[in-house]
Amino acid sequence: FSLFPTGHRYISQAAAKIDVDFDYDGPLMKTEVPGPRSRELMKQLNGIQNAEAVHFFCNYEESRGNYLVDVDGNRMLDLYSQISSIPIGYSHPSLIKLLQQPQNLSTFVNRPALGILPPENFAERLKESLLSVAPKGLPQVITMSCGSCSNENAFKAIFMWYRSKERGHNNVTKEELESCMINQPPGCPDYAMLSFMGGFHGRTMGCLATTHSKAIHKLDIPSLDWPIAPFPRLKYPLEDFVKENQQEEARCLEEVEDLIVKYRKKKKIVAGIIIEPIQSEGGDNHASDDFFRKLRDIARKVIKYFTVHSLVAKHEIICSCLQILPLPPLWSFTSLLISSWDSYVHRWVKTILEEEGLGKGNFCLTYLFFRSFCNYKQIESVCKFQCVNKTMKRADALILRM
Repeated sequence: FSLFPTGHRYISQAAAKIDVDFDYDGPLMKTEVPGPRSRELMKQLNGIQNAEAVHFFCNYEESRGNYLVDVDGNRMLDLYSQISSIPIGYSHPSLIKLLQQPQNLSTFVNRPALGILPPENFAERLKESLLSVAPKGLPQVITMSCGSCSNENAFKAIFMWYRSKERGHNNVTKEELESCMINQPPGCPDYAMLSFMGGFHGRTMGCLATTHSKAIHKLDIPSLDWPIAPFPRLKYPLEDFVKENQQEEARCLEEVEDLIVKYRKKKKIVAGIIIEPIQSEGGDNHASDDFFRKLRDIARKVIKYFTVHSLVAKHEIICSCLQILPLPPLWSFTSLLISSWDSYVHRWVKTILEEEGLGKGNFCLTYLFFRSFCNYKQIESVCKFQCVNKTMKRADALILRM
């Protein structure tokens, strides 16, 4: 197998210089990795906490652009990007300038609890940042502090919505209020989220129940009895295996529907589905747009609700998966091409959650106004330098050579 056609020599060319010239011109290695200084610091940290996951220690003062510098002076091209949370590189001038502006100090110093005591310009900042690149049809945004709590609160929103629909116009009962305090129904209904093998959605308790990528993440941790469906394993090239792939997707969809029915018979209601359009940590696994449309139809028919945990970016043009997928009621954005927004895009019927006080206090969102400031500048830079378009062109070029 060759990435490039026979007889073709692909020569990488440096990107054109732009007016933000803050990047290094290439990697520079001085020691092995981890180097002696990193190993010394690992010993120190191991005396304080378990540091087995640490690869090396970093010199963030010297890291710039796409290059991460470690404490031993090694300069490396960083494709990890802090779990995709620094989309415009290290020490970007626009972010440094933002942090140095005196009018922003009060926000950085006081770290407001946004769900209760937001600053005056909070709504304006959300409109300028996240909502300026939100998918059409998703006009509301709720900021969270990480990808896992984004999904956890999505689960809560789905369960609250589902129970509100079941309850109808009836008030919350005394039995519900009392039983929920001891984790029992009817106050804590026996609902479930359906997930897929190979998916990764986080490591908190609820998210871990829907994560099935690596055993080490789940080992020794108690979990929930929630259904797990197979994710399609397609054969390539696609044009040579059309029939086989259709059969594989049909098999997975049939299993989804069977699981929902099976769990309902066990008195456990599947209230939502969570899925990655393109799996990553669990393997580079894709499914067709037809698969997702049919999955949406099953959700509408059987459980009436659908959520997607997606790794996509959005400006004017986005990844192909968002262009072809049916728009779900909830869409989680975490490690994005544009930004690790640490946010959650919600579209729900607000009146349902607010009836009888439902929803009040359930999503008291805090401590991310700093992110809103940074998002604004990150998105501005991404748009200014057409980062999404350039990424899509490079992806297309890579796919054509496969």
